[in-house]
Amino acid sequence: MTIRFESRNSSYSHSPSPMHSTRLMRSTSTVRSRSTSAWLLHWSAPLLLFFVGVSALGYCGYVMLDAHYSQNDQARRFDRALLAAHSVAAADLSGPSAGATDLAATTPLMPVFFEANNPANKSAAISTENLPLGRIEIASIGLTSMIEEGTGRQTLQRGVGHILGTSLLGASGNIGLAGHRDTFFRKLRDIHEGDEITLTTLDGSFVYRVDLISIVEPQDSQVLRDSGDNILTLVTCYPFSFVGTAPKRFIVRARQVTAAPAVTTAIQ
Repeated sequence: MTIRFESRNSSYSHSPSPMHSTRLMRSTSTVRSRSTSAWLLHWSAPLLLFFVGVSALGYCGYVMLDAHYSQNDQARRFDRALLAAHSVAAADLSGPSAGATDLAATTPLMPVFFEANNPANKSAAISTENLPLGRIEIASIGLTSMIEEGTGRQTLQRGVGHILGTSLLGASGNIGLAGHRDTFFRKLRDIHEGDEITLTTLDGSFVYRVDLISIVEPQDSQVLRDSGDNILTLVTCYPFSFVGTAPKRFIVRARQVTAAPAVTTAIQ
């Protein structure tokens, strides 16, 4: 009897209670949950960074391709208009043309040319809507870009912009052009005094020589004021390698040295 009793007690003492089983199940479930959370945290951060990086690279690629194709399209349309301007000027010299006279009465893009029989005025009248204002070239640093009106986000994303309120391209006074330091005006970091800058418009080609390179505050607009001389002022952000919104402005000032109208040169 004693042996049976002890045997029963022994078997009874080794059997798990329902409460103990529940605790084991809860503990196992908690460990699995924590393991799953740790796994998710371990892999979600790298995956998130990966997708963010891919998205950023994709956007940069889109911006670069958009700027490239936009520049090619602007250059093609500008060259066609320039060729048409030469043809109109040549026809004007060979004889009077009623069509050429009418062109001067259409939408003029260069209000500085007021004479109705001025070949430059006629070439400006050939310009169509959204046609680039011209082309800037700095051979010494390998910079070439088409110029559009304004300094809006999309304009500067696709090329160099003409600063509103400054003189028109080819006109007398201070011509202001702006560009991004990490795209079209990036090569300005290699420019030096004495380098020549060529502006080509439908009214002619104008050469400027750099005589001043300076760094100013963003709100310093004195550099864009008209001093009475024929000046070209290039503006971009500075420092060139700064990450984020650059705190300064990089200024290149050049004075006009020649003004050879492209139309007249082509005819002669």
